[in-house]
Amino acid sequence: MTLDHLVYATPDLGGTVADLEGRLGVRTAVGGRHVGLGTRNHLLGLGGQGYLEIIGPDPEQEAPESPRPFGIDSLTGAGLVTWAVACPDIDAATAAARARGYDPGDPQAMSRRTPEGVLLSWRLTFARPGGRDGGLVPFLIDWGATRHPADSGLPQAELVSLSAAHPDPGSVRGDLAALGVDLDVAVGPRAGLTAVLRGRHGDVTLTGPAV
Repeated sequence: MTLDHLVYATPDLGGTVADLEGRLGVRTAVGGRHVGLGTRNHLLGLGGQGYLEIIGPDPEQEAPESPRPFGIDSLTGAGLVTWAVACPDIDAATAAARARGYDPGDPQAMSRRTPEGVLLSWRLTFARPGGRDGGLVPFLIDWGATRHPADSGLPQAELVSLSAAHPDPGSVRGDLAALGVDLDVAVGPRAGLTAVLRGRHGDVTLTGPAV
């Protein structure tokens, strides 16, 4: 399993994008709208096939019937809520994880259109932010025949490091191992991810949302 993308969720997408662009000295790319979910995103390449997704409410959509993904409706500020790992066959990866004792959930089909009107389609298992793993255990994503967002010439920053902390690291290491994921998890006061990005203005540290 390899990093597909980091999820940086916010209740104020425009403000968070402006703040992050200012600190990094790198412009982000407009991603698109998730119709029916009430969200939209901006993207920033992290090298190779990895990227940062900045996701928040879309003011041009009506409020969705269900809560927005990644706990966005309850956030008071931006935070690194979870991450995704890429797999070429999500059904096989899900079955393998279940055989090893971890259930990532049933894969679901999703799609969005780029600003140019290109339809992107993918399948993923839904993350469980706010749970006991604090977003440390990634969700799975399979882009199928769709062109990967990182292949579309995204503006770039460098992912210097990705690490995690948890009051009881052993409680998540088994789930990570079941997914075939290697993540450094240290002992910390609360569960959360930390990513260090490097842009033209220097290093920027992204952490989990305030609680």
